[in-house]
Amino acid sequence: MDGREGQRDHSLSMIFTNGRFVFPDRIEEGLSLRTGGGKIAELGRAIARDGEEIIDLAGNYLAPGFIDLHVHGAAGRDTMEGTTEAFRAICDYHASGGTTSLLLTTVTAPMEEIVRVVRAIEAAVDVVPQLRGAHVEGPFISHEKRGAQAAEFIAEPRAELVAQLLENADAIQRVTLAPELSGALELIARLTNMGIASSGGHSAAWDDEARAAYERGMRQVTHTFNCMSSLRRRDGERAAGLLEFALSELEIFCELIADGKHVSATLMRMLYRAKGAGGICLVTDASAGAGLPNESSFTLGGRSCVLRDGACWLADGSALAGSAARMIDLVRQMVEQVGTPVHEAIRMATETPARAMGWRSKGVLAEGMDADLVLLTPKLEVVRTYCATSASETATPATRSFAPRASDS
Repeated sequence: MDGREGQRDHSLSMIFTNGRFVFPDRIEEGLSLRTGGGKIAELGRAIARDGEEIIDLAGNYLAPGFIDLHVHGAAGRDTMEGTTEAFRAICDYHASGGTTSLLLTTVTAPMEEIVRVVRAIEAAVDVVPQLRGAHVEGPFISHEKRGAQAAEFIAEPRAELVAQLLENADAIQRVTLAPELSGALELIARLTNMGIASSGGHSAAWDDEARAAYERGMRQVTHTFNCMSSLRRRDGERAAGLLEFALSELEIFCELIADGKHVSATLMRMLYRAKGAGGICLVTDASAGAGLPNESSFTLGGRSCVLRDGACWLADGSALAGSAARMIDLVRQMVEQVGTPVHEAIRMATETPARAMGWRSKGVLAEGMDADLVLLTPKLEVVRTYCATSASETATPATRSFAPRASDS
């Protein structure tokens, strides 16, 4: 069986006990946690029981649900399909890897197509519990650093395109763009004023161009080390790019695809030493190949791709096309390959992305926070994921519980 259960009655509370509770700065035993109404109602050492369902954690970890800011697809489904059915399939697959909040991510395409998908995401936010909104990646990116993005649809942020996009801004939480493009700085300032996060990515920016974007509100970079400028010579001098700027600026949050395919262990360790767990947001950048058998074919924004040896590639092998990972895979990589403590690896998938996005009810085990939870074994395998609230802060809570698919555990 696939282990997924239907909706529970969110009005019923549960008590989680006999486990190791994961906080941003520690792991603590001897605690209990009560949920109710989609929230963490009580957390402490002595919680009175009054007929609630008791969840015996049996010594396993209890952590906040994972937050993924960069997801293109899974299980053969692509965000660019623009249907609630596709969105739900993607979100349900990633819930099996511990993710309870995510941003569905578009690709470089005609603006009409991007707008169509953003509108569909807006319509689905209140009915797909894990869905928080849209991350618009492209079309305002660098040709030189486009990676798997479609070159023919890359554009500068001209006034008419920006107006078309921002007319549909209610669901947009985040935009990846190249700061060096004409009009990009003005767009970053406008997004900042609207409360939308700007992330530098797919960019050939020099460090002074990156700093100009920072001064206008850019506080994130997209898939660090991948498709971004680095050290180069300019006028005889070695000058930094977006990568070095991000590493050196304390307030920049760095995405990291820690799937063991995109970035080497040495580079991941370097980023960890530079930014710490409080500056890294683990992201899957998963495409439709996630969850498919090896050698499966799929599409990313209409481009033909293949899953080969656990990595997603354009069919011609010219570039990686997202990843096949779930968040738990990234957490495990950080512990096993980088040597981070368990609580810090989990922080990069919970508290740090919540803080980066200003999601104040997510990412930490504390009273009053959303009861999004993941139960993990000591080997960092997902036992069950509890998605306790819908993506909308004001929507009626809808509690769902997910277990890993049989092939995942």
